[in-house]
Amino acid sequence: MNVRSIRAAAPYDQIRAILRGEAVEDPAFREEVAGIIRAVIERGDEAVIDFAERFDSSPANSLAELRVGVDEMEAAAGTLPDGLIASLRSAAANIRRFHERQLERGFLDLLPDGSVLGQRVAPLATVGVYVPGGRAAYPSSVLMTVVPARVAGVERVVMTSPTPGGKVENAVLAAAWIAGVDEIYRIGGAYAIAALAYGTETIGAVDKIVGPGSRWVAEAKRQVFGQVDIDIIAGPSEILVIADGSADPVHVAADLIGQAEHDPDAIAWLVTNDEGLAAAVPDALDDLLARNPRREIAQTSLQQNGLIVIVPDLSAAAAVANLRAPEHLELLVAEPLQLAGGIRNAGAIFLGGHTPEPVGDYFAGPSHVLPTGGTARWASPLGVYDFVKRTSIIGYSRERLERDGPEVIRLAESEHLAGHAEAVRVRLQGR
Repeated sequence: MNVRSIRAAAPYDQIRAILRGEAVEDPAFREEVAGIIRAVIERGDEAVIDFAERFDSSPANSLAELRVGVDEMEAAAGTLPDGLIASLRSAAANIRRFHERQLERGFLDLLPDGSVLGQRVAPLATVGVYVPGGRAAYPSSVLMTVVPARVAGVERVVMTSPTPGGKVENAVLAAAWIAGVDEIYRIGGAYAIAALAYGTETIGAVDKIVGPGSRWVAEAKRQVFGQVDIDIIAGPSEILVIADGSADPVHVAADLIGQAEHDPDAIAWLVTNDEGLAAAVPDALDDLLARNPRREIAQTSLQQNGLIVIVPDLSAAAAVANLRAPEHLELLVAEPLQLAGGIRNAGAIFLGGHTPEPVGDYFAGPSHVLPTGGTARWASPLGVYDFVKRTSIIGYSRERLERDGPEVIRLAESEHLAGHAEAVRVRLQGR
């Protein structure tokens, strides 16, 4: 397998150059997406129906024909093998258990003088969930987005998913039923995001849109932000594996392929301080790819975006990881927990040789919707906190206003806002 290999050491100029090269703007693409959004705003259902036939080969006379109700979700669940339904339920239970730990209760401080200060935490009323459906079906993405929303207390969850040929996979419908989706529309891409954000005659507008998708979805989410909230602007899926001489090259190769098979644009890096491992992994990739049914996708990804980085030590490996800020970071090293202490930027960290990335994708509990494209420098995994809003509560007593009022006036006047100052002064004067 022809995977590019480089050596890297501080100040890591090569790594920085690679990352700069990944940030490419495309004004024509942005305008194309903007045109789709405008059409949905202006023509509503009619535009969505037209785009569904044009982009997803899903002809319909009305948007109601592209809706999937709860009964259909339940019926789809009945067609699946008992073992798969059991696994989906177990995964949902793990996801629910983990995210229940994230619940915020808010607080209310009743002060001795009768004043009140606090924060109320309330769930969003309605959320749109986008579930990819092009190259593969992703029931796991349904669970990883909808279950945290339900734990948060969201009242209405609307899901959209592209359906080339007009049918949502039964496993996806079953996951939606288990997770508690209220309604599904068989639409995708930028026009689905526009419909969720602005609403149509049939689809009620939502307060927030979450979930990964194609570059069309990512750009549409970028453009509708402000009309609605969004979770992240997701780019291609990523993995960075840090491995030392204790790692099995077959395990490393399998984990790189596991990410590369998602998409030709997926990014898979190995960072190692062991020359022997760096030399052995390409051969292991060849052996595993030979029996992978998605080998063409994985090969394209690895040849275009794969990278083996040889570093002097594990401290340097951690520095490279912090620069890359990967979506998924595996630590296939003798002391993974110790190395994890040096990691600042990663969506999720997988500790040790018994924790391949798919356990996080499907079953462990934390949501697999993670920051990509280096945004793990400041962004977090999807969680319950994404489905709530916080409201400050302030109630002053007369005593506290008399105590604090002069300082409020002083600060307001320092900003030349006489009206602010006067709103306090008139009260202090007893008017």
